[in-house]
Amino acid sequence: MPALPAPDYPVDVRARLEADAKEVIARYPGARSALLPLLHLVQAEEGHVTRTGIRFCAEMLDLTTAEVTAVSTFYSMYRRKASGEYQVGVCTNTLCAVMGGDAIFEDLKEHLGVGNGETTEDGAVTLEHIECNAACDFAPVVMVNWEFFDNQTPQSARQLVDDLRAGRSVQPTRGAPLCSFKDTARMLAGFPDERPGAVEATGGAGPASLIGLRLAKGEAVPGRGADHVIAPRTARTADGSGGEPPSGHPAEEPPAGHPSSHDAPQETAASDDQHPAGPAAEEGE
Repeated sequence: MPALPAPDYPVDVRARLEADAKEVIARYPGARSALLPLLHLVQAEEGHVTRTGIRFCAEMLDLTTAEVTAVSTFYSMYRRKASGEYQVGVCTNTLCAVMGGDAIFEDLKEHLGVGNGETTEDGAVTLEHIECNAACDFAPVVMVNWEFFDNQTPQSARQLVDDLRAGRSVQPTRGAPLCSFKDTARMLAGFPDERPGAVEATGGAGPASLIGLRLAKGEAVPGRGADHVIAPRTARTADGSGGEPPSGHPAEEPPAGHPSSHDAPQETAASDDQHPAGPAAEEGE
């Protein structure tokens, strides 16, 4: 049977959401560009994207509910069913999996008695495996409402979810203090985090993320000698001297007239008849 039209929000909720939605829409030159933050906005209201939320977005942006549904079901950050106050995501992508992410995920499923995408009976925790969150240097990583908990083990992850369910204070490894999933969704909609000190606590990248940058800038890494410092790349002079040494060691002189492949100038494109390798051919030629 076709689903009946989705019910509307209560009058007071609708008025509040309309005011917020108009503020979001005004940030974009084209109204439909505001769809992603509006989906976060309605998710902040009910904890997931409901049929009512889809109808609201469609009406505010002059879209069909089919168009809104297509977007809301494409992105995994939009929940399609009621979920917990804390979304606990275990990264099971390559590096985190190898470093223990798979073991953490299996342990938490057994410990919580839920499967992937399922919520504990008390409504506190929804467990899911997630794809890479660009924190590979802190693997294995667990995220709670998109805040990082780095270098986890099955034991520490189990303690984490127990603390969440017991209402005990939990502090992310880095980033802002933890808040509810609904509060997180409202921030993702583009509204500020108004908790005292929360913005200042966000900080930047962790030390492990910055080692490569420090090496590339020619800085020494604590606990390492000068042999581990890579000289910054410099421009070559007219006689071919200067530039990055082949091994990256600052004491080594690069051979004259031998730039590395990523520094070598490309005078012609591969499609050019004058290219040394000849013009690029179409497939089958």
